[in-house]
Amino acid sequence: MAKKKSVLSRQERRVPASALFTTPISDKQRRELERLADRPDSQIDFSDAPERRPLASDVQVGRFYRPIKQLVSLRVDADVLNWFRGRGKKYQTYMNEVLRREMQTAARGSDNV
Repeated sequence: MAKKKSVLSRQERRVPASALFTTPISDKQRRELERLADRPDSQIDFSDAPERRPLASDVQVGRFYRPIKQLVSLRVDADVLNWFRGRGKKYQTYMNEVLRREMQTAARGSDNV
């Protein structure tokens, strides 16, 4: 007898937000974009464009962006795992934060070389 699969146990297929929230452009919009692409930059009016890029300190990383989580099997020392678990229910989230901080520190260090 085959084991019955629970609907809740199926992993959902992730769809990128860009596929959900973008609509195809019309033919009129496509023609306008093609006309702009053919013009040299000196003929394009940039008066409504912002003056500057936001400073790195102005950007809030992770405010709207949520990276897709990936399930992994990881072997860590028992005392390390117990220390993280001692921090409470969301110990896996904290582990991810620690790893992300280390990743960003290493990336900054490689920029200075």
